[in-house]
Amino acid sequence: MGVLIKRGVDIKAKNNIDRTALHWAAGAGHEQAVRLLLEHDASVNDEDNFGMNALLLSAWFGHLRILQILVNAGAKTNCVNKNGRNLLHCAAQRGHIKVIEFVMEDLEDVRLDKKDKMDRTAFHLAAENGQLEVVEFLIGSGCSRSIKDKEKNTALHLAAKNGHAEVLQKLIEVGMSLDETNTEGLTALHGAAEGGHHSCVKLLLEAGCDVHAQTQKKMTGLHYAALNGYEDMARTLIDAGIQTDALNYQNASAMHIAVLQNHPALVRLLIDAECDLDIPDNRQQCPLHIAAEHGRQDIAEMILIAGVNLKLTDKQGKTSLDIAARGNHINLADMIIKADRFYKWEKDNLNSDSDSWVAKHLTFKQDHRLETQHIRSVTWRLATKYLKPGEWKKLAHYWKFTEAHIRAIEHQWAGTKSYREHGHRILLIWLHGVIMAGENPIKGLYEGLVGIGRRDLAESIRKQANADSTSPRRCTAM
Repeated sequence: MGVLIKRGVDIKAKNNIDRTALHWAAGAGHEQAVRLLLEHDASVNDEDNFGMNALLLSAWFGHLRILQILVNAGAKTNCVNKNGRNLLHCAAQRGHIKVIEFVMEDLEDVRLDKKDKMDRTAFHLAAENGQLEVVEFLIGSGCSRSIKDKEKNTALHLAAKNGHAEVLQKLIEVGMSLDETNTEGLTALHGAAEGGHHSCVKLLLEAGCDVHAQTQKKMTGLHYAALNGYEDMARTLIDAGIQTDALNYQNASAMHIAVLQNHPALVRLLIDAECDLDIPDNRQQCPLHIAAEHGRQDIAEMILIAGVNLKLTDKQGKTSLDIAARGNHINLADMIIKADRFYKWEKDNLNSDSDSWVAKHLTFKQDHRLETQHIRSVTWRLATKYLKPGEWKKLAHYWKFTEAHIRAIEHQWAGTKSYREHGHRILLIWLHGVIMAGENPIKGLYEGLVGIGRRDLAESIRKQANADSTSPRRCTAM
């Protein structure tokens, strides 16, 4: 530097963002370089493109000795950058407590609660960035704790939103209001929930914040947990007594959102919390409609096992079955038909004991079990080789499938041989009901085929079943 200065280098030269050598020396904390530049009349108050001068950079990077040298050299201490941030803002944001102590104790015209262009004070910035020591110092210095920024956030909002649990704990201890709302109607709880900060959510709930608070868009903390799949947080909110069926501005419950965002663990949690599965959103869709629309089988299974009203229709007058069929979600459509038939059977045959063996083993998914392999291969051969085009429908009517069921199955069209696939689906859906009811499938098939005038087929199936003397499916009743 000495050599270059002797050769006549321009000490005030600026780079592409208007920084001089003094900016660099101050920001990097090089005391001798700063002194050398000042001795050669470097301009102490020059600003770069961001409005930062050497003094603000020394505060930002926490170089106390440099800051003191610059002050002694006549730097303006009331300077602010383009965002309106002063020495205190810069040091507070970065957690440089020694700089802050010097600024507060030794400089005269630094205002503790000065606002930047976002109306944030040093207290806001320290809370937002998790600078606990600075927060404690500012509180001890008597800063205003109630100031809100341009978005009406308090320091509590900013600490919660950014997941700074220790700072949040401190702000709660000094008695900051827990349920203040910002311009969007968010409380600190909403901010913590949206950001996924479980520890902050717990702190706020333990401190007694309003668990039911809703934003301007009527979102609760549970809506945010469902949106992002925060299962543990959702459990904490439910344990704190939050309303599981609160509706947001789209009339969506947390369950609607969890289904839409495909978070099965959250769906299970909400079902266990006994939320209402039949609530329609602003499209008149209940959660099963949404699962059907997006082909979410695992979630649909949980909802169907929990029990829902399958007759509910959306704004287009479509049931969840219609939607599954229209979307070509074949397995899901069949699951809904199985559930519909099971609900009817359960109503007709079971008392209201939900702990029955059936409820424990209930599934509506495709059956791949070894013990049903034989009867499933029988149904496959029957549908693809022996049933004539219209006969699957006759069987469906005989077994009391509804017109809506038949329509949903027919929706899948793969050409003139589609009747085989339709027949196979009907047989498997029927088989599910028979197995759930603990009945003999061979006997049921025999009766069904006789019922539609195919005694020839019925007899050949009975012969096949009875030929295997070890088979538990022998038609002794016939």
